[in-house]
Amino acid sequence: MSSFRRACALDDVPVGGVLAVDVEGFDIAIVRTDDEVFAIQDECSHAAIALSEGDVDTAGCEIECWLHGSRFDLRSGKPTGLPAYEPVPVYPCKIEADSVVVDIDNPLNTDTEN
Repeated sequence: MSSFRRACALDDVPVGGVLAVDVEGFDIAIVRTDDEVFAIQDECSHAAIALSEGDVDTAGCEIECWLHGSRFDLRSGKPTGLPAYEPVPVYPCKIEADSVVVDIDNPLNTDTEN
């Protein structure tokens, strides 16, 4: 049985944008770059602020927290800019038909807490 769950419709996430979703109680930010989709925990590890309210850097594959400017790599969840120094969970995601599906049970970076 697949552990992937539907997060949203692909069309709900604009290219270069982000969408906040709830996947079975997990707050996830679905981020769409020019040719990829990412799923990252929707909470900055520095100040518990929704990352989905920040800016997306499609060229650098990063998301920036709007409050203090912490930046996170969408592929690894690792901070790329202070003041955050702890990573945030990132989750496997893929496109199935017209939907974005996410595997919340198996984060890609196991060095974080959910």
